[in-house]
Amino acid sequence: MPTNTEIELLHEVKIKHPKRYKVFLLNDDYTSMEFVIDILMTVFHKSYEQAQNIMLDIHKKEKGLCGVYTHEIAETKIVQVDKKAKDNGFPLKAVMEQE
Repeated sequence: MPTNTEIELLHEVKIKHPKRYKVFLLNDDYTSMEFVIDILMTVFHKSYEQAQNIMLDIHKKEKGLCGVYTHEIAETKIVQVDKKAKDNGFPLKAVMEQE
């Protein structure tokens, strides 16, 4: 009689990885560059140099990639950005796109 381990090996085990989502910050004419850098460092845990580069992408390309996450984490990051922006009087928006 085969053991449980042997039975598992007889059947192909398929692992389904969760979908991943890119989170972007969008450019606007009102949010200060300093606030964007602060968001990138506090919400997305970027270094100052990384935050500066992403902030420049946002300014030049209308949006900047902040990170790639599972759906739930991406949603949480967007909520954190929205709350922090609203609390500080800025219209900064974050969006997510499936990878």
